[in-house]
Amino acid sequence: MARTVIPLRDARRAALPRALRDFDAGRLADARGRMLRDLRISVTDRCNFRCVYCMPREVFGPDHEFLPHAELLTFEEIVRLARVFGGLGTEKIRLTGGEPLLRRGIDRLVAMLREALPGVDLTLTTNGSALKAHARALKAAGLDRVTVSLDSLDDATFRRMNDADFPVGRVLEGIEAAHAAGLAPLKVNMVVKRGVNDHQVVDMARHFRGSGHVVRFIEYMDVGSTNGWRMDDVIPSAEIVRRIAAHFPLEALDAQYGGEVAERWGYRDGAGEIGVISSVTQAFCGTCTRARLSTDGRLFTCLFANEGFDLKTPMRAGVVDDALRDAIAGTWQARDDRYSEIRTAETARAHKVEMSFIGG
Repeated sequence: MARTVIPLRDARRAALPRALRDFDAGRLADARGRMLRDLRISVTDRCNFRCVYCMPREVFGPDHEFLPHAELLTFEEIVRLARVFGGLGTEKIRLTGGEPLLRRGIDRLVAMLREALPGVDLTLTTNGSALKAHARALKAAGLDRVTVSLDSLDDATFRRMNDADFPVGRVLEGIEAAHAAGLAPLKVNMVVKRGVNDHQVVDMARHFRGSGHVVRFIEYMDVGSTNGWRMDDVIPSAEIVRRIAAHFPLEALDAQYGGEVAERWGYRDGAGEIGVISSVTQAFCGTCTRARLSTDGRLFTCLFANEGFDLKTPMRAGVVDDALRDAIAGTWQARDDRYSEIRTAETARAHKVEMSFIGG
């Protein structure tokens, strides 16, 4: 019997036969030979923070219309798509947002994903504001680890950056709760913006040195169209490494797996490691293995994309899993994204999906 294939709106439809051959052999490569290995699932477009580089308050203000609940993928739909992605070689799933801990019943979704895909590496990225309350339930449900966004240890700076008057102490309590619950090793992500928090890079490294947690310093990126990105605001990761190494000698470490986005640096005295993510100054498009599923069920093949490919509509219309598989495979097979390699001032100003909608 012939497979039912979801109609696609462009030439990606032509890639389906090749995709079918590849994933039947356990391989699904895009047009540049990059394998599909990681899936990021945004479970909500809402967040209780208004971080200046992600959801600036002047855009996401009191009158901003978030998606109605009926437009969000249900937990059952998320799990169904995750199974399909699993059959295409996905080895890691990360739950994102918005702020994923705002999605009611998030621990139930974790449990459902763990039951459906027992071997997958299941993680979650959070701003940490509600982590203390959720850590034990998330671990019990089957979550492996968490990543916490933390842009400053200085309370005043942190409150300015989250623009929600939220104290840094409560995020630090969440990190400790996650560690105690066994969601470790934790990763702590610091987005570094020149003139805002770059003077606190060494303090961040010092605080988490020897803790077992890994701080990752992220170059300020032109994600979305509302954060007012300028190249002048970027602190190159090489400079970050130099600043930290001047206080705590570092040595380069090998990547832990193919497609790892963070460049690893270990403290020479054995007190752990840091990471730097250099999407602006050292593009890693050539090894990107990530697909992203938006809150409303669209597949994005790049963090800097301007459109996604609708999976929710045909899924709710009753198509079978084979049709979803074929559509995902065909979309990935035709993928040739390399935004960070070709970034210009003009492309930086172009319309792109907001990070709060598809996760980081």
